[in-house]
Amino acid sequence: MRYTSTRNDLVSVSASEAIAAGLAPDGGLFLPVEIPKLDAGALDRLMKMSYPERAAYIMGMYLDEFTAEELDRFARETYSEDRFPGGPAPLHAVGEHWMLELWHGPTCAFKDMALQMLPRLLGASLRKTGQSETALILTATSGDTGKAALEGFADVPGTKIMVFYPAEGVSRIQQLQMTTQTGQNVCVKAVCGNFDDTQTGVKNIFSDENMQREVAVRGCRFSSANSINWGRLLPQIAYYVSAWCDLAREGKTGADGAVNFCVPTGNFGNILAAWYAREMGVPIRKLICASNSNNVLTDFIRTGVYDRRREFFTTSSPSMDILISSNLERLLRVFAGSDIKVKTLMNELKSKGEYTVGDDVKKYFDELFWADWCSDEETLKTIAQCYNEHGYLIDPHTAVAENVMQKYFTLTGDRTPAVVVSTASPYKFCGSVLEALGVGYSESDDLIARLEEVTGVPAPLPLVRLRDAKERFTDVIGAEKMADEVLEFAAKK
Repeated sequence: MRYTSTRNDLVSVSASEAIAAGLAPDGGLFLPVEIPKLDAGALDRLMKMSYPERAAYIMGMYLDEFTAEELDRFARETYSEDRFPGGPAPLHAVGEHWMLELWHGPTCAFKDMALQMLPRLLGASLRKTGQSETALILTATSGDTGKAALEGFADVPGTKIMVFYPAEGVSRIQQLQMTTQTGQNVCVKAVCGNFDDTQTGVKNIFSDENMQREVAVRGCRFSSANSINWGRLLPQIAYYVSAWCDLAREGKTGADGAVNFCVPTGNFGNILAAWYAREMGVPIRKLICASNSNNVLTDFIRTGVYDRRREFFTTSSPSMDILISSNLERLLRVFAGSDIKVKTLMNELKSKGEYTVGDDVKKYFDELFWADWCSDEETLKTIAQCYNEHGYLIDPHTAVAENVMQKYFTLTGDRTPAVVVSTASPYKFCGSVLEALGVGYSESDDLIARLEEVTGVPAPLPLVRLRDAKERFTDVIGAEKMADEVLEFAAKK
């Protein structure tokens, strides 16, 4: 299967070339030129498979350069019991719908589902493309991607990984997970500003030809662990297929097999993976896009106008504090049907801060998507309501999706079986969860122990171990210094 750029149809690369590069040379995102289809027989077979088998099967449909044996091995290693105790993507019934729990991996966030796989895909891609340079992985994170990427690539031969995060835009637990990371090939820097400043800095470095030459002189080549990398997005498709299979096997789907998914959304990668699953043939009826107060996607899906020129809010769901949703570009390329149109829209976003799609594009969003948003006050109320009514503890990002799911039920009357995508352990956001439950605390408290004491819900061991971890990375830099820091890190042996 060939891959092209969202901004230039003349680009044609293999899957391994796309994964190794991360971002297209023109600044566009790689996407497959066609979407493989699952027929009814394939879905029946997938229902009988384990999660690793399902993941290998789905990835194999997009990665024709990889053998079935390779992908089976990668999936068994990635989704092992050691890394995902209790299973990688279990469903939990809560009231009238299900929670898809994607946070049972080593960093307690859904990013593990892809970032435990990506090092294997990237390493194999580098070998297949004959690259001898060290892969210098640059990642901007709004909270969870950073730690998951660091954990996945720490001490992986032939790689270095550098993570940038907004200094005031992550929870204390998220910060500690990154700043205490072990490994000789890792580096973490806090950046003054918000996530969009950080993400823009990384994308500018990627597309700067002078920077590419400078890191090449130092024996490195850029790659990415963000969801702009196809090798990061691809494994996410598998858990939507798997969730549907689990529900269908138990007879819990609609009469026509249909299911709706509600996804807490910031950079649009997670919900885009659900769209790919739908296009492959999984009977997904509606994709419900849930935003926090940074509701640029809600407004876009409703109006067709993408306008990032608005107040930026720092919220209790920091991984969604994003105003430039990079992965939306992939869907625009499909819906608009033109690389030239997408390039024009992206140039307008960069120069004017907004763009407008026509009715020909908006009709696709109207048909497939529904969107709403949730304030911080509503987020905390939803955490309390879910715990008090169902005894089920959720984090703020999951609460945003839960709140929007309830709004969807109320406003549409649609009772298609529904799944809320739960993206992080509540213990990554102890302060917000304790506040939601009306429990007082001070910053000097052991918040993990406090939340355990109040709820009786055990904290994940990877987070408990942070108590004894030592911070290694404490620098805070301006966004204008990011390129210099990258060059310095590339030169280190």
